[in-house]
Amino acid sequence: MSAAIAAARNGVRTVLMHDRPVLGGNASSEIRMWICGARGAHCRETGIIEEILLENRRRNPSSSYALWDALLYGKAAFQENLHLLLNCSCMQARMKGTRIAAVEGWQLTTETRHEVTADVFLDCSGDSILAPLSGADFRIGREARAEYGESIAPLEADDRTMGMSCLLQARETDRPQPFLPPDWAYRFPTEEHLDNARRDHDIHQWSTNFWWIEIGGEADSVHDAETNRDELLKIAYGVWDHIKNHGDHGAENWMLEWVGFLPGKRESRRYIGDHVLTQNDVRAGGPFPDVIAYGGWPMDDHPPGGFRHAGHPTVWHPAPSPFGIPYRCLYSRTIDNLLFAGRNLSATHAALSSTRVMATCAVLGQAAGTAAALAATRGITPRELGAAHIEDLQQTLLWDDSYLPGMPRHIDPNWRHAALEASAGDPEPLRSGVDRPVGDLAHAWEAPVGAHVTVRFEEPVPIRELRLVFDSDLSPAAKNMPAQRPLDYRAPGMPATLVRAFHVDALDATGGWVRMAQGEDNARRCLVLPGNNRVTQALRLTLDASWGDNPVRVFAFDGRT
Repeated sequence: MSAAIAAARNGVRTVLMHDRPVLGGNASSEIRMWICGARGAHCRETGIIEEILLENRRRNPSSSYALWDALLYGKAAFQENLHLLLNCSCMQARMKGTRIAAVEGWQLTTETRHEVTADVFLDCSGDSILAPLSGADFRIGREARAEYGESIAPLEADDRTMGMSCLLQARETDRPQPFLPPDWAYRFPTEEHLDNARRDHDIHQWSTNFWWIEIGGEADSVHDAETNRDELLKIAYGVWDHIKNHGDHGAENWMLEWVGFLPGKRESRRYIGDHVLTQNDVRAGGPFPDVIAYGGWPMDDHPPGGFRHAGHPTVWHPAPSPFGIPYRCLYSRTIDNLLFAGRNLSATHAALSSTRVMATCAVLGQAAGTAAALAATRGITPRELGAAHIEDLQQTLLWDDSYLPGMPRHIDPNWRHAALEASAGDPEPLRSGVDRPVGDLAHAWEAPVGAHVTVRFEEPVPIRELRLVFDSDLSPAAKNMPAQRPLDYRAPGMPATLVRAFHVDALDATGGWVRMAQGEDNARRCLVLPGNNRVTQALRLTLDASWGDNPVRVFAFDGRT
């Protein structure tokens, strides 16, 4: 979804073929996995994923999955240049040498065959559906320890993967709620029967979405998916039976509200690109010259046995946050016009155990979609884009509010040489080119509500675009949908740090200030506003209100002339 939106916003006609009725993948209402990502202070992912999560906070105060589905649908269905093909499964690829010429999809709801021709194809299916259809190089399973010198890899290579999960969600009521399990559900009458799981079965201690109800890593994660789903349902209903009917777990008034019938996958086919990301790349922080995204989740390696594994259901191997990911992991080494992003990027099993989480997948998608647009517009291959135009890709991503560790955004020369004046605070960090705190540097103008900052150019210039970046709180605090709903559940509101209302004035030829732009009830971190080529020698941003905090921080006030 991030890839399709990014490609469309960068000016190319885009088709998103998706085999489900709702968008969001593992975060959709069909699966309901949390959107996890980089850990640590100020490391949350920005760009399209942050835009979506902030809008959900604003539009979905009850944390309803119906409204979440509608939000995701609206983001794609009404995006200029983007055409949705929902309920449409990719069935075939038509090749022309080492290029994909077209893909064919079957739309179940309309009984229609769709053929999509394109200059560039982007596989974000997770399962890498275009790999077997196009002949692209791919891999399944775990590499041997010696192959890439990875200390956490097994001694011998195998075809085992991390498993898949069917989640469950519960709701607290004001009266007892009996539960009679299905006859086919497994029975777990004692704690010992669940000894392999997390055993956080006391309702009042729940912070889990039952991710450990997991199997499938010892089977074929693609072709055995239906069999694995059947087993997961037996386990899920059995776990709820244990919580309700075997021992005191504080669950008397709780009801089972939802069980996922579509498993959420962690791993299947992985493409092979010009670079394969490894454990050692992750540990080194990934200081790549072609960095286009970053990760920061630990290497969270789930044993293939999953629920039936004799030990803990995951092993946490440390990883720095953030660590850079190179563009060379996002295009095929054998198919000339194929990009990919998400959990099917070019990585070893060990590295994937960190990069597979959805916020990381989202920023990879935005990078790949942007690259697809640039390659298509310029009539070159993704590899040629990386060889000759990587800086253009990186700067486009930074302008679109992606974060690339260690790489500042270029500031328009007219803004860079302008005089900055503020009614309070130091405005100079507004043009640092870094739109978030990093280490001890805030990279922000901090000022009270009501303050203003003025940019005075050396001479009158035409303003093509204005760009503002506010503080949406990039701390580890989640902006996710809830896993469980106690009676006193309250959905998180808008971040108190975010600027809620503002206005921008331009200095006219008579020396007066004229309103150029304004925002009320703002729910965006990054705003790019049209300048309409208005000629002015000065612009003034005034902070009218926040969502709670005072003072507030602004990371950028600049644009393009």
